[in-house]
Amino acid sequence: MTKKILGRVDKVDFPELNLSTIDVKIDTGAYTSTIHCSKIREEDGKLYCIFESKEHPNFKSEEIVFNTYTSTDVKSSNGMKQNRYKIKTTVLFFGKRYKINLTLSTRDDMKFPVLIGRQFLRHKFLVDVDLENQSYKQNEIK
Repeated sequence: MTKKILGRVDKVDFPELNLSTIDVKIDTGAYTSTIHCSKIREEDGKLYCIFESKEHPNFKSEEIVFNTYTSTDVKSSNGMKQNRYKIKTTVLFFGKRYKINLTLSTRDDMKFPVLIGRQFLRHKFLVDVDLENQSYKQNEIK
């Protein structure tokens, strides 16, 4: 399988989360991928999430319920460990649906609501930091 080339940023869809044209940063320094979640509630063995950000107008969803989820420790770039919920969903790159694990974090003060890390990129993509929006541009052509 030949690997597709991504740039340092892109715009993707998360169909199961009802999120489209979402700005993502391709972060080869991060192992895990993470998504901004504005409201998280755990109740009766289910995880209730709202994906919403004032800074990103198309980053807005109704409450989504996850019957299956886990938690994991994530070490930030400054060395601090944080326990986060982790969900499984799908993401569209180059018109193809991929499974992805995402940790949930508050990223309101960050430029990008989603970071795509090495765990997801492995065996699928190469990153050229001189490029941007490779997946999004290909979808616009269609």
